Amino acid sequence: MRTHADLRVLMPETLCLELGWPLDEAAQKEIDDKKRKPSKLIRVDAARDAVTFTQLTRSRGAAQVILIFPADRMNNESANTLLKTLEEPLGEVRFVLATEAAHQLLPTIRSRCQTHVMFWPGDAEALHWLQAAASQLTGKSVPPELANAWLQAAGGRPADALRWASVGLQAQAWSQLPQALARGDWSLMADWPPAQQLDVLQKLCHDLMAHRAGAPTRFFSADQLPAPPRWFTLSTWSRELFTAARSVEHPYNAGLMQQAWAARTRQVLASVAES
Repeated sequence: MRTHADLRVLMPETLCLELGWPLDEAAQKEIDDKKRKPSKLIRVDAARDAVTFTQLTRSRGAAQVILIFPADRMNNESANTLLKTLEEPLGEVRFVLATEAAHQLLPTIRSRCQTHVMFWPGDAEALHWLQAAASQLTGKSVPPELANAWLQAAGGRPADALRWASVGLQAQAWSQLPQALARGDWSLMADWPPAQQLDVLQKLCHDLMAHRAGAPTRFFSADQLPAPPRWFTLSTWSRELFTAARSVEHPYNAGLMQQAWAARTRQVLASVAES
């Protein structure tokens, strides 16, 4: 949680650390002492502090604003802690809940909010921004074909595409990845962290399901994909990947986990020949 003037931001601890924002002293000490890992959810303690914040006298400006991002990272306890204040805020208190998954918010939260939909930038605008931002990040000029590959890997999201730029993803490597995984070749992403590997598998599964259903793919071109397995196989794999995402930050043996994912991916993609 971060405070500036009369603005308070509620974010998961993992996102705060990624952005370089300091955690409160107690939370940081617990993490430093290895009593727990940074939370990927907005913790109830932060929600309680936000409620207390709304009861304080304003230091400047006409209103107090609480930004919650991503709002879908609130668990039920955190959301319920904010519910009463969200329904009847004191004075000039404003809540801004930002999320890409409003359907995952509690119905009691959604019913107390006004909805404003924001749209992603168009392809040309996203490409121009990404080239400029990546050039500033790397100190080199970025060709359009490379920036387009990052945008494809990110599903068209410019900020996510910039993360691919930061790890030096090459366009050819991304285009070859689905066929490589089908052969059991994990070398293209062997050095990536488990969360990033799992993200790629989920994207591949998504595009195979879309291709199987005759819908447009999002992260890979259709001609880059292996033949899609049966729908039952893909849906089972999708559920397995979703379950794995819940514990991807858990300190399992990363090498064994990677081997298991590689074997399962090859099994799923090889099942086409068996059907």
